[in-house]
Amino acid sequence: MQKPSELAAFRLRHSLRVRWAEVDPQNIVFNGHYLTYFDIGITEYWRAIGLPYPEGIAGTGGDLFAVRSVINYHGSARFDEIIDVCVRAAKLGNSSMTFEMGIFRDGERLVSGEMVYVNADPESRSSRPLPDKLRKAIEAWEAVTASE
Repeated sequence: MQKPSELAAFRLRHSLRVRWAEVDPQNIVFNGHYLTYFDIGITEYWRAIGLPYPEGIAGTGGDLFAVRSVINYHGSARFDEIIDVCVRAAKLGNSSMTFEMGIFRDGERLVSGEMVYVNADPESRSSRPLPDKLRKAIEAWEAVTASE
């Protein structure tokens, strides 16, 4: 089991039950499904900060594009287990955001990762600064975690 502080670093925790369709012949979650779990976590993060995607950034002249995904496997989830998909904003740049991801089972880290998104013009795909309302919502959400 991992240190409790590892799980405590994440304010956003979304629980999921592993479905039969997500496991492979080894009876463990097929590796590609962890990206789906990360995506679910990011969707729940937007809801938690009060800016559900896509309506939360509508009218800003930009959209968010995933540009990098990293996954490190430490253990495996199995059919019917409850896992916690955890997300925290690790870095806010001018136009990009880096999220730290973690998937835990009973406090044990099974998967760690990182997702990087860039705010860009939907037509030209050229980067734009992060919308102020998005930056402020993330900073306010993460400030609560930092103070706990």
